[in-house]
This record gives sequence, C-alpha cells and structure tokens, in this order.
Amino acid sequence: MAVACGRVWWDEPVTAEDSARRRDTGAASARSLLLTLLGEFVLPHDAQAWTGALVSGLAEVGVEEKAARQALARTAAEGLLESRRDGRRVRWSLTPTGSQLLREGAARIYGFRWQPQAWDGSWLVLAVSVPETQRQLRHRLRTRLTWAGLGSPMPGLWVSTDTGKQAEVAAVVDELGVDAFSFTGPFGVVGDEQRVVRQAWALDDVEQRYRDFIAAHTGVRAPSPAAAFRAQVRLVQEWRRFPFLDPALPAELLPRTWPGGPAADLFRRRHDAWHAAAQGHWETLSSEAAARL
Repeated sequence: MAVACGRVWWDEPVTAEDSARRRDTGAASARSLLLTLLGEFVLPHDAQAWTGALVSGLAEVGVEEKAARQALARTAAEGLLESRRDGRRVRWSLTPTGSQLLREGAARIYGFRWQPQAWDGSWLVLAVSVPETQRQLRHRLRTRLTWAGLGSPMPGLWVSTDTGKQAEVAAVVDELGVDAFSFTGPFGVVGDEQRVVRQAWALDDVEQRYRDFIAAHTGVRAPSPAAAFRAQVRLVQEWRRFPFLDPALPAELLPRTWPGGPAADLFRRRHDAWHAAAQGHWETLSSEAAARL
C-alpha cells in the first residue's frame, strides 16, 4: 500500500534503489489487477459490480477465486470499496474516497503522454534533513517526492528538471514538517549533469520496461470481446506504472532513441481499438452475475 497526499494510492512509486527488485517480482497481484478492473470498467459509469462479475473478470486474467475474494476484502478494508448484500449475493461500489483516488489515477495514467518538453536548463534542487531514526517519516518523504517526479542522486538531496513543481514540493515539506531548503538554477561547473541523472533515476530500467511494453503489445490481436477484455486489462495494468516510473525528463538528458514516445502512441492506439469490445464483455460478465441465484 502506498500513500500519496496522505491517502491510499494504487501503487507506490518506484525509485532507483528498488526498481530492479520490483522488476523481478513476477505477475501482478490480485489487488493490483482488481484496481485496474475498477478503474477501467466500474469507475467510468459510476456503477456497482457483483462479486461474481469481479471474480470472473479477474479469473480471465489469471487470478484464482480465493485470491480475488481476498483482494476484494483487502480493498474494502482500505476504505476504497463498500459492499451491500442482496440475498445470497454481494454488490460492491466505490466509496467516495475510492472514486476520488481512482479518478486521480485515471487522469494521470491516461493523460500521460511522453513527448519532448522545452527546457531552459534550470533545475529544482531540494536539500532535506530527516534523522535516520525517523524511518517512517523518511519513507513518507521519499514516497511523496518520488510521486512528484523528483529523483535523489545522493542522500538528503532531491532534484527535478521541472521548476514548476516548487509549490508541490513546498506543500510536501510543510505537511511533513521536515527541515529543508530549495533553490533553482542552471547546472554549475562542478560535476557531471548526466551522472546526476543516472544517480537520481533508474532510466535504464525505465527504458527496458518501455521496450518490453512495446514488444508485448505490438502485433497483439483481439478477435473476440473476451480477448479484447483480457488484452485491455493487461495493457492498462502494465501502462499505468509508467507515469510513476518515468520522470519525463527533457530530451537533452535522454538517449536519442528513448522509447517513451512510441510506447505512449502504442498504448493509445491499442486502448482505443479494444475499448468498445472490452466494455461489452464486461457488461456480459455483469449480466451473467446478476442472473445467478
């Protein structure tokens, strides 16, 4: 579970120090896939969903029934879902908190389009001090600053190429009550700018993830509504991590062959192509669940 702006979030941002570890963790969790289903098929219609529909939908992407039910219980315990019994069946709906968080997530996920940004060479630099003994506070600070797209090239120092994030960073510092100061300006004569980038962000890992995404979804066909549903869930599940992984650095600091743009174009094309059929299959699952005794 992650915290963003003091609230539960879909996934905790990945930093350079743990990115490689997460890349080797295997299949997506049942809860993570459940949140993708809720965000893609339940949230857009402000709808409710039967347990049977959610369990069946998760089964189609490889989640066993026991794990699916546990994911529902866990998500409800976190305050994102609430249930209402109708005879022997249970209907789930998003809580106001759940709806708000999924809408914020959807805006970031579907609004994320990597493209070169004009950059004047200025950096935002934040120096912050948190005692080693305050591990929970250090973790919250790291999570919040990573969420904002900052990277940490060395302990106590955070950087961003987007000086427009000053207000957001100031809000984090004020809310957490940490000792910090910041400044903006061009890179100085000491040190190597590219080395700072490499130390602050796991760009090699992000680049490989983009290439893996392109390879996995290029040439995929969805000849039926059920196939479109499965393909759409996997597409969104994999893509939704990129807004948290990719700090959207200016082109001057990236390799010429950076695959972010082609990956974003592929996501948009595939999502548009599968959307109607996938939504239709979800409606079928919902109807079948409603018809069961």
